[in-house]
Amino acid sequence: MIAIKPHHFVDIITALGEARTQFEPHPYGHAVHLVAAEILGNPGVQLRIELGADNICSPCRHNAGGLCDDTIDTSFRPQAPQSKREWNLRIDRRWCERLGLRQDDCLTAREFCLLIRDRAGDITDIYQEIPPERTAQRQAKLTRGVVRFLASPSNQRKMAEADRNMG
Repeated sequence: MIAIKPHHFVDIITALGEARTQFEPHPYGHAVHLVAAEILGNPGVQLRIELGADNICSPCRHNAGGLCDDTIDTSFRPQAPQSKREWNLRIDRRWCERLGLRQDDCLTAREFCLLIRDRAGDITDIYQEIPPERTAQRQAKLTRGVVRFLASPSNQRKMAEADRNMG
């Protein structure tokens, strides 16, 4: 079972919407590359909603006793807190409210993706501190990522080939 913050799952699916299926190890040492590979490779993998440090955060150099000590760039989101921990918690609480999730809820990656498809709607209020044009781009990528994730493996290959031919 994978413990995951809602926004981490959303970020993985959003990246899939950009046709990104490979994640490289990050200099911070977090485990997004490992968790993303497991989720993208197995839609039936069990997830547990975590609002604190999740499986991605665990090995990160900014994980200080279960609390993130990193900061975020607030230049384009001046209303956001500088603390990445506070920012992530704010976004995760909004995602939980929108999707009807709570700390320790368990569901498969496919079920989580279905919740996003069925309940996400317009996400500008989830990311209200971010300029609307950036959120609109995120929304489009998230929507495409959800379609990709929920598609059959053969459809995923066709979509990836179409993306390569377009670019």
